[in-house]
Amino acid sequence: MHAGTAVPPVRPVPADRALRAVRAPLLVLAMLAALLGVSLPVAGPANAAVPDRWGFAFLDTPTPPTPGYVPDTSRQWGSWPSPAANPVRVDQLGTGSYVVHFPLIAGPGGIAHVTAVGRTGSWCQVRGWSTAGTGQDVSVGCYRPGGAPEDTRFTVLYTTSSGVPAPAVGGYGYVYANTTGAVITQYNSTGGTNAVGYGGTGVWKVWLPGLGQATPVGNIEVTAVDPVNGARCKVADWAPSASGQTVVVNCYNAAGAPYDTRWTLSYAEKRAVHGAALPPKSYGYLWFNGGVPGGTNFNSSGGVNTLAGSVPYTVNLPNIAVPSDTAQVTAFGPGPDYCGLATPWARSAGTVNLYPLCFNSSGAPIASRFLTAYTSAF
Repeated sequence: MHAGTAVPPVRPVPADRALRAVRAPLLVLAMLAALLGVSLPVAGPANAAVPDRWGFAFLDTPTPPTPGYVPDTSRQWGSWPSPAANPVRVDQLGTGSYVVHFPLIAGPGGIAHVTAVGRTGSWCQVRGWSTAGTGQDVSVGCYRPGGAPEDTRFTVLYTTSSGVPAPAVGGYGYVYANTTGAVITQYNSTGGTNAVGYGGTGVWKVWLPGLGQATPVGNIEVTAVDPVNGARCKVADWAPSASGQTVVVNCYNAAGAPYDTRWTLSYAEKRAVHGAALPPKSYGYLWFNGGVPGGTNFNSSGGVNTLAGSVPYTVNLPNIAVPSDTAQVTAFGPGPDYCGLATPWARSAGTVNLYPLCFNSSGAPIASRFLTAYTSAF
């Protein structure tokens, strides 16, 4: 089933239901064979904390009223001292153009993810990130269907890691790659070296050695990075193996045509989307691929996640709703459809509901496949 075709509404699916493993297309298997020889182990310091620096926020209004606007304080946090007293701030530079200021976490490397929040088919992408004094700035661009800039709410996450964590709970890795597949920055919690191969316009193959298992486990998020043009990126396919994970990334321009752009990818198994294991104690993720493979449906409380609905879907994650918190969504499958959140996540009596909503290349809502991740700061 292709991601752009209709996917029927789903009944609630428990996390512990065993489903058949997803078969990788021949293209992915060929890519895996081509990449197996490129991983090289690298040494890292023992007993490292992962992540080193991180922050997240939700821009709760598409038009911040003042420079240095402080967005929803219940949906932002970070690794700097006293986050409650040193909030994230956002400047709007123009229509659909924002800079998110994360305080006191300046430094090189890392990756960023962003997810649009709304029902109109708008999407958001990262334009870039850089240090700014003692802080880290992430630039975000948002667009309406067709590619014109659009003021839009969004979630944004920045994180960077180094070293090999001890104890090695779960697995975590990320890649930031340019248009040719050259790796700009990367991290792998096993100490291995992630690799990327260019597969033609808008197609890349990512090899994450030592992470995951032979069947699908964990979560993947992908974000386009383009400072000039509207771009959308997604997970086109995923081929797990005992020696590592192969992920195919596809990117498209505003018209839905394959497009070469930079992008970020992160993989997390039994870790939060920004790479941490404990804390936080409250996080979860879910992959909907027509079904919900058990290993890709995780709740840190041991609760049973469920999936229901269609346009939008409702992902119910019990016992982990703890502000401050954030969520990300990535589309899955071939084709130019894309996904975001229809509305901000809702919390009630310890349960959080996420509302993934997907669109075709024209911006019309559709039933489609996706990966989503939620985490609290605590």
